[in-house]
Amino acid sequence: MKKTDIDWGNLSFSYMPTDYNVRCTYKDGKWGEIQVSDSEYVPLHIAASCLHYGQESFEGLKAFRGKDGKIRIFRMEENAKRFIRSAEGISMQPMPVELFCEMVRKVVKLNERFVPPYGSGASLYIRPLEIGTTARVGVKPASEYMVIMLVTPVGPYFKDGFKPTRVCLSREYDRVAPKGTGSIKVGGNYAASLVAGEKAHELGYSVMLYLDPKEKKYLDECGAANFFGIRENTYITPGSPSILPSITNMSLRELAGDLGLKVEQRHIGLEELGTFEEAGACGTAAVISPIAEIDDLDTGDKYTFGQPGVAGPWSTKLYDELRGIQCGDREDKHGWVEVLD
Repeated sequence: MKKTDIDWGNLSFSYMPTDYNVRCTYKDGKWGEIQVSDSEYVPLHIAASCLHYGQESFEGLKAFRGKDGKIRIFRMEENAKRFIRSAEGISMQPMPVELFCEMVRKVVKLNERFVPPYGSGASLYIRPLEIGTTARVGVKPASEYMVIMLVTPVGPYFKDGFKPTRVCLSREYDRVAPKGTGSIKVGGNYAASLVAGEKAHELGYSVMLYLDPKEKKYLDECGAANFFGIRENTYITPGSPSILPSITNMSLRELAGDLGLKVEQRHIGLEELGTFEEAGACGTAAVISPIAEIDDLDTGDKYTFGQPGVAGPWSTKLYDELRGIQCGDREDKHGWVEVLD
C-alpha cells in the first residue's frame, strides 16, 4: 500500500497492514535478538500454551506526528512496566523495559510512512503481544515465549470521535472475578467482556459499565476503559484491585492536578452517579470518551451529564491538554514523550 492511498482523515479504529513487525524470542533462559518480519503470520505448535492455557498478554500505545514532522511516542516506559506485571500475573517471562522500548522504537521507525500526518486526528497504534509457545498438554507455564510488536494507523476508537456517548450498566455481567486477572492486560479479560459488550451494542449503547464483581455496589471498568467522574472541581476515578491501571487515566490524574482539580482514586458507590457534573471513559484507544447518559438496565434509572451532545468543560480541557502533549503542541512538563530522531 502506498502512503498516498490512505485517507488519513477517515481512518477507523481497525487493522491495516503495514510493512513490518518485530519479534523477539525467549529460549534457553534468555531473550534473543530482535528479528524483523514482513509476514502477518506466526508459526505455532498446535499444543502451544498460549492456545490451550491462555498464556498471552498484550499492550496498546501510540505514536504521533507533530507539526514539526517529528514522531512522538507516548509513555512507552509505563507500557513496558505494565507488560511486565501482566507477564508475571500469568507466569510468563517478563521482558526487560529496555528491550521493550528498543522494539517499540524499531517497529515505529520501520513503518514510519504509516505514521499519520499532523492534524489528521489519526495516530499509529502499537500493539505488543507476548505468547507462550512451548508445546504443553499438562497445565504448566511455558519455558519459551515470543514477543511480537505490530503497528497500524488508526482513527478514533468511537466513530463519532470526541462526542458524548450513551452507556448502560447491568448486574447480570461480571468482567473479571474478585482477585482474578482484572488488573493485568490479558486477552481473557476481553473475551469475558464480549457478550456484555455485544448486548450493549444491540441496545444502542457504546459500552457496558460494570459494577464490582463481589458486592455489585461500586463502579468498575467502563467497557475496556477506566471510568471517571467530575464533581465540584474534583476528578474522581475508581480504585479497585480488579481494574486495569490505565496509563491514560494515570496521565489524566496528573493533568487534572496541574489544572487545579482535586483528584480522588477510590471506591465509587453506584449512588454517586447522580451527583457527577461530567463523566467519561478513558484509555489509549479513545483518550477520553465523554458520557452523556448511563442507563441502569436492571432498575430503569437514568443518569445524565452536562448538556446534550456537548462534552463537559473539564473533559474537554483534559482531552485537549493530553492530545496537545502527544502531538507536541503543549509543553511536556512531565517528560512523557520520546521524540524519535
